[in-house]
Amino acid sequence: MNIIHIYKQKIVNTRSELYAYELLFKDQFNYEANFSDNVKGTSQLIISLITSTELDQLLGQKTLAYINVDDATLTKGILDLLDKDRFILNIHENINLTENVINKIVQYKKRGFKFSIDHFDSSADMISKFSRVFNYIDVIKMDIVLSEYQNLQKVVNKFKGTRIKLLAQNIESKDDFKECLEMGFDLFQGYYIDKPEKMEIIGSKEPAQFIILQLIKIIKEDDTTNEKLEFFIKKQPDLSYKLVQFFNNIQKLNLKVESLLQVITLMGREKLLRWLLVYLYSEVSTNPASKTMLELSIKRAERMEAEAEPRNKEKAYLAGMFSLLSSIFETDIKELMHHINMDSDITSLVLEKKGIFAGSLMRAEQAEKDYLKKIMLANFDKLYTSDLIYALEYGGVEINKDEI
Repeated sequence: MNIIHIYKQKIVNTRSELYAYELLFKDQFNYEANFSDNVKGTSQLIISLITSTELDQLLGQKTLAYINVDDATLTKGILDLLDKDRFILNIHENINLTENVINKIVQYKKRGFKFSIDHFDSSADMISKFSRVFNYIDVIKMDIVLSEYQNLQKVVNKFKGTRIKLLAQNIESKDDFKECLEMGFDLFQGYYIDKPEKMEIIGSKEPAQFIILQLIKIIKEDDTTNEKLEFFIKKQPDLSYKLVQFFNNIQKLNLKVESLLQVITLMGREKLLRWLLVYLYSEVSTNPASKTMLELSIKRAERMEAEAEPRNKEKAYLAGMFSLLSSIFETDIKELMHHINMDSDITSLVLEKKGIFAGSLMRAEQAEKDYLKKIMLANFDKLYTSDLIYALEYGGVEINKDEI
């Protein structure tokens, strides 16, 4: 059984009433887990949160929950399935606010998500850093330990009375609470308010990789019917159950599910595909390079799709995506293709690098190699001898042992 350990800590209002919980994910050593470095871990946790029947019992049916995010989790699409009315996206204070990250914040805000900034130290540097996104922020969690009192008061004066709520973070004593209440804070969090409480949620059993890939394939086909989708989903009982659970959590109407076909029809292809892609992320291996490999396969697929003739664009996309799957899933590519029964043009490309998409694949690979060559040359002194030997050996390059 896959048990996920989550710690919840209360956030209260000025009347000491429960306003929300912050969710902290911790590893076996009780350290806060940095799941942004592990897309698989983040996806599994989110899938468990949005499909768990225990969540309402653990948090309450209407209580808000803060979930920590950074640049990686914001830009990978793995937050798309969270309930915007239930979860507040808590931006890490050390986030790298690139144009891509800012655009993602704007996109999620337009879709109705709420944002907070974590551990805001009230300094001029912190204000300058987040100046471009304040219009999209709903709560500033001001760290009263990290903040100098004078700066703390200035920030409170700046935002008090605006639509942004101010949260006093790290309230450690009754005096801290009283002082921050008098300063004009709206919300309060810390060990004086509540110590983190450990929860256990039964994580979802991961659906078979091959079923997910096959579903993505048929969703992208023009002639696919909802009945065909239903047939494939029924092949995996756990997947069927999780899909119905997810649908029950996101749909606002009090509908009783009568069939998988009903769920697929009401969700629509786009929502279903998003859900499957998050599951695909959760299937990625623990190999540290697997996340990059998955992103590379998607970009390769998009490049090949753009080069293909109109009637072959869908096949070109799938051919590009599947061309790196053996690296992502660390499995034999022949075994993989045997299980998913792909189109012959795709199969010949993936197994033999032959067929109508071979030229497009070669151009994509060359562009990738040119970039990686620059990276390797620029960072050559940082590479280990053993890593270089493994790379050459796997590439079929003979090494003259006498020259080493």
